[in-house]
Amino acid sequence: MDISSLLQDLQLGPAPSDTPRPPRPLPPITELLSQLREKLIGSAEQHSESCTVIGGVERLFHVADPDWLFSPVGEEGGEAELRAAYRSVICALIGCADLPLCEEGGGLLSSAAYQGVPLRATAISSALTVLLGALGRYCGWEGEGLLLAVAPPICVFAVTHFQDELWTTPSSRAAARRLQEALLRAGCWRDSAHLLTGGDVLGGVLDVLRPQLSRDAMERRPAAKLLLTWTLLQVKQPFLSPLLPQLLPPSLLLNDHYRPENCMLGVQCLHHIVLNTLVLSCLLDLLLVLEKPPSSPSPSCRRSCRHDNVLRLVLTHMEAEHQVALRRVYAGALPHYVERMGVAVCRHMRRLERVVLGYLEVRDPPDETSRLNVLEALERASRAAWPRIRTRVDSLLHSLLRLLVDVSSDSQLEESTRQRVTNQTLLCMQLLDACSHGDIQRLLQDVDSSCCSSQVLGCLATITVRTEVKQA
Repeated sequence: MDISSLLQDLQLGPAPSDTPRPPRPLPPITELLSQLREKLIGSAEQHSESCTVIGGVERLFHVADPDWLFSPVGEEGGEAELRAAYRSVICALIGCADLPLCEEGGGLLSSAAYQGVPLRATAISSALTVLLGALGRYCGWEGEGLLLAVAPPICVFAVTHFQDELWTTPSSRAAARRLQEALLRAGCWRDSAHLLTGGDVLGGVLDVLRPQLSRDAMERRPAAKLLLTWTLLQVKQPFLSPLLPQLLPPSLLLNDHYRPENCMLGVQCLHHIVLNTLVLSCLLDLLLVLEKPPSSPSPSCRRSCRHDNVLRLVLTHMEAEHQVALRRVYAGALPHYVERMGVAVCRHMRRLERVVLGYLEVRDPPDETSRLNVLEALERASRAAWPRIRTRVDSLLHSLLRLLVDVSSDSQLEESTRQRVTNQTLLCMQLLDACSHGDIQRLLQDVDSSCCSSQVLGCLATITVRTEVKQA
C-alpha cells in the first residue's frame, strides 16, 4: 500500500476529489501529525476504532519516507515544532492504553477493569517500535534531538507495561520489552541506566512522573509506585543527589503506607538513596539548624562523632561475626569507613587491629574477598594514621607473613587471586616499613627461610624500598 492510499484509509490529508487529478504532494508532516493526534484522542474510548487507527499509524511509520517523516518544515523553529508534534502524537497514542483510575481511598481494581488494555498496549508497542527503528536509521542531525524529545514518554510507557501486573499479559509484556530494547538501540544506549543518565532523558521522565507522585495520585494510579521504584533504582551516584527533592518525598510516602507491599517498595527506595547519596550528612546538618543548642558543636565535629559511632559499631560486629558470608559484607564496607574517618581512625586502632588480625586468618575462597578488603582497609589506615602504626608493626607483620605463606601453598586458589592477595600484602608490608622507618627490613632478616617457599622469599626480597607514606 502506498502512502497516499494509507492516508485516505486513515482519513488524513486533503479531502479526496471525484475528478481525476495528478497525485498531490504529501502535506507537511507536522500538519498530518496534528490530524493524527486528534483522531487518536477521538478513538481512545472505542476499542475497535482505536486498534484500527493504531494499526494505521504503524503502517504509516513503516512505509513512509524517513526524510518526509523526520525533516522539519521551515527554517526557523521547524525542529522545535517537529519535536512538539511527535511528542503530542505519541502521548495521544499512549493515551489509548491508559490505565483506569482506582477508587478514592486506594481500593484496588479487579483484572476485569483492565480488559482490553493489554491488546491496545501490544499494538501501541509495535507501532512505537517501528517508529524508533525508522528514527534510528535516520541519519539527519535532527534525529538525535527528536529522539530525546520522544524517549521519556516512550520509556515510561514501556516500563508500565513490562511489569507483571493485572494490566499486562505475557504478549503485552514481551511487546513492551521489545519496545524498550528498540529505544536503547535507537539512541545507542547500553542499558536503561545509561539511557537515563547518559543524556537529557531523565529530566523528561521525571516530568512525566511528577503529576503521579503525590499521595492521592499514587493511591489512584497503581503503576506510579512501580515507575518511581524502577526509575530510582536505575540512577546511582553521582546523578542521584540533585534529584533528592523530587524522589525522596514519594519514597517516604511509600515507606509510610499502610499496605506492606508498598512499605517494602519504600524501604527499597530509601535504602538505594542512602547508599548513593550523602543524605546522612544532610540530615545531620538539618538537625543542627533545628536544635540550635547554646553550645552545639560544629557540623564537622558532630559528623565526626557520628562517624566514630558507626565505625565503632561496625568493628564490634565484625569482631564477633563468624559466618564467612557476613564477614565478607562487613569487610567490603570497612575500607570506605576508614577512608571517611581519615586520621581520626587513630581513635579505633586497637579494635581495628584485632579485626584485621582475625580476618586475615580465615580463608574466603574462591576470591578471598574478605582478606583483600581487610588488606585495603589496613593500607588506608597505614596512610592516614601512620604515627599509630609503628607500635603495632610486630603483630601486623607476623599476620601478613603467615598470610603470604598460606596463600602460596593454597592449591585451590586461582593464580590471579593468589597474585592479587600477594601484591596487596606486599604493599601493606612496604607501608609498615615506611611507618616504622625501616624496622620491617630488620625484622625480615629473622625469618626462617626453611619455613618459606622460594616464592615467598622472593617476594620478601622486594621490600627494600621505603614507601612514602601520605601524612594527614
